[in-house]
Amino acid sequence: MPTLKLRVPPLLVFAILALAIAGSGRWLQFWSIPLWLRSLLAVILAASGVVIAIAGVLEFRRARTTVHPMHPHRVSALVTSGVFRYSRNPMYLGMLLVLAGLAAWMAQPIGMALLPVFVIYLNRYQISAEEEAIAAHFGQSYQDYCRSVRRWC
Repeated sequence: MPTLKLRVPPLLVFAILALAIAGSGRWLQFWSIPLWLRSLLAVILAASGVVIAIAGVLEFRRARTTVHPMHPHRVSALVTSGVFRYSRNPMYLGMLLVLAGLAAWMAQPIGMALLPVFVIYLNRYQISAEEEAIAAHFGQSYQDYCRSVRRWC
């Protein structure tokens, strides 16, 4: 069976899961959470996700390296500043937080249950391939960075 590594763009995985979360919330309402509370939680999570993801993109732009996740071999700089001091994958972390915000808004457990699917898929088929390419390019500098900064947060 062919590998899925670097085959499905992370934004497409995000969109598919967002649709699944939104769709399942329409026909499966298990939790009765007050609208004000789920709205507050959804806004905090989603807004935090957007800010973190944008901060990651801006750091890549500042370093003049690629943000294209399907071509990690094109990386030209090891970015360890800004949000990359706290997470090696702030853009993916941002997407996860937006999905969590959507799941909170929908107030149903299936949405929450789909969040680990996003993490597991990206870890296995996207991030591992990115890490291999970056490690091949930056060697010990990247290994040191990996030891000091967690993959997600």
